[in-house]
Amino acid sequence: MRLSVSRIACAVSLAVAMFAASPASAAETLTVYTYEGFPADYGPGPAIKTAFEKDCACTLDWVTAGDGVSLLNRLKLEGANSRADVVLGLDTSLTAEARATGLFEPHAVTPTGLALPTPWTDDQFLPFDFAHFAVIYDRNKVKSPPKSLAELVDGPAVEKIVLEDPRTSTPGLGFLLWMKSVYGDKAPAAWTKLKSRVLTVAPGWTEAYGLFTKGEAPMVLSYTTSPAYHVISEKVDKYQAASFSEGHYLQIEVAGLVKSSAHKELAKRFLAFMLTPKFQDAIPTGNWMFPAAATSTALPEAFNALVKPAKTFLYTPEEVAAKRKAWIDEWLAAMGQ
Repeated sequence: MRLSVSRIACAVSLAVAMFAASPASAAETLTVYTYEGFPADYGPGPAIKTAFEKDCACTLDWVTAGDGVSLLNRLKLEGANSRADVVLGLDTSLTAEARATGLFEPHAVTPTGLALPTPWTDDQFLPFDFAHFAVIYDRNKVKSPPKSLAELVDGPAVEKIVLEDPRTSTPGLGFLLWMKSVYGDKAPAAWTKLKSRVLTVAPGWTEAYGLFTKGEAPMVLSYTTSPAYHVISEKVDKYQAASFSEGHYLQIEVAGLVKSSAHKELAKRFLAFMLTPKFQDAIPTGNWMFPAAATSTALPEAFNALVKPAKTFLYTPEEVAAKRKAWIDEWLAAMGQ
């Protein structure tokens, strides 16, 4: 079950020495690779940048590279020559593959009291938020929303959905893993049925959700938390998450320390900062996800009205690393990409 973070009293114990250290030089710049929406004006990045720069007396430079899968692909291409100090925006479906590159090193942070639906033991990647994937629909256009993944797959072709590409996008990969969790060996046949309902496969979440809100399709693959944005920021309640009887797939987003970083102490300081309220306060109404650690105030009431999955699906990072290519090949063959 998804945790109600606003009711959890989290005490995050971090490495005190990091904060006791003298401030970084004003000339020092921390480069953080992340996905497009994070540092955008509507995202959590601006508030986090202001708070961290005040704390460290340094400069925080966001560098974007599409969606989560694209981040890892870029880092692989750059290798040890990358200027990234931290990569923020991978998720657990990519951490085993990221670890295998040898481009990351242990974060040296000891987190306790994390507000996650699952225990956390990873010494190279730290979580910063989480949510379940969901089909978001416009209830003014979809009068009978799907109540299961099976109903989505078998539903009327006239009601289209926008999906994200699992080769470049963590939501796209998450939906592929969701389909595999429910259908197993029958996933190729399910993809073939679903194909008639897919308006397009966008490269990332930003493009997909933009098409949805522009009215190009009445459904989109997003998160259970997405309706909270529309209720809080737009005072609009027509966008709803469909609750699926089989359950929903969980995403936990993470950040990691790049081994070739020229600013490792500052990078470690940022990762420790990431689990403090100064960072986490920007997540619920900035990234529109559940915070991974304590916030200074309770979540807005709109978060309490969100879909609460009856069951959670989550493959281990190792399972995804071993089977991702084969499962994407299945998807490509069925969808004719």
